[in-house]
Amino acid sequence: MIGQVAMSVLADRLRRSSGLAAKSDIATVASALGLSGESAIAVGDDCAAIPDGDGYTLFAIEGFMNEFVAGDPWFAGWCGIMVNVSDIAAMGGRPVAVVNAIWSDGEDKASPVLDGLSSASRAFGVPVVGGHTNIRSERGQFAVAILGRAKKLLTSFDALPGDRLIAAIDLRGRYREPFSNWEAATDAPAERLRGDLELLPAIAEAGLAKAAKDISQGGIVGTAAMLAECSCVSLSIDLASIPKPDGVDLERWLLTFPSFGYLLSVRADKVEDMLARFRLRGIAAATIGDVTAGTMVSISDGSQSETIWDFAHSPLIGCGTGLSAERRACA
Repeated sequence: MIGQVAMSVLADRLRRSSGLAAKSDIATVASALGLSGESAIAVGDDCAAIPDGDGYTLFAIEGFMNEFVAGDPWFAGWCGIMVNVSDIAAMGGRPVAVVNAIWSDGEDKASPVLDGLSSASRAFGVPVVGGHTNIRSERGQFAVAILGRAKKLLTSFDALPGDRLIAAIDLRGRYREPFSNWEAATDAPAERLRGDLELLPAIAEAGLAKAAKDISQGGIVGTAAMLAECSCVSLSIDLASIPKPDGVDLERWLLTFPSFGYLLSVRADKVEDMLARFRLRGIAAATIGDVTAGTMVSISDGSQSETIWDFAHSPLIGCGTGLSAERRACA
């Protein structure tokens, strides 16, 4: 149990975290472009889901912090593939191909980034099919875009009151210091990486869930906040139930970007089947909270609760108006 003062301090640190602040930048850009969850292609998800025949084409991009690329260039290249395929999986899809854009001050600075990208491309079985290159730049920058395909979608807009919130995280790793990246992929067999990612489209196609989100730079709580805002619901998170590696500080873990980590909103009668699927593959999975009607995201230690964000007072990513067809019918 966390003391009252400690809970208050933890909640304040989570609200002020750089990861959550970065997510709030989305609202500024979405507003400038006139985008929202009500756009023809809903904005606020892990990927743009474009209706295409009997399914969806998925389209996403990730740009990487300059200090991360400079400090760990090989892993930045690896992440160019890894975080993008994770976004595709979070939407219930399978990756098709990626392109990259790289700027560097010379070939020697670009080489480790491209080596990491190539290594991950082979491991995840996702081809690099082109991109943009500038190795005569004064500073390094790196971004990767991906195409995928989904038969059935998992979205950020379909969490419903009465659902349970599940966290599924691969704990078989370690921190990639000095950043809060929990790295559980570079040493894993390629077959395992691909099989683990296949869990998400299989879940979507089996109808076990309709809402999911990849745990990203905002950490568990920041990712939960984005899911809640897009779905126009409240989420309460039980800190003690969150899967966590032994010996890792709770605050750091809540702000961690895991190499394999997802939040899923699941109807109560589907929970046990869902948990079993992850556990069969050695992935830690647990019910960590409840989805209710409302506008808040809160954390609890069982005896006390702290509100992290109330969307009625202030939006986070500004994409919370895009109710799905099912939610519109219930509104």
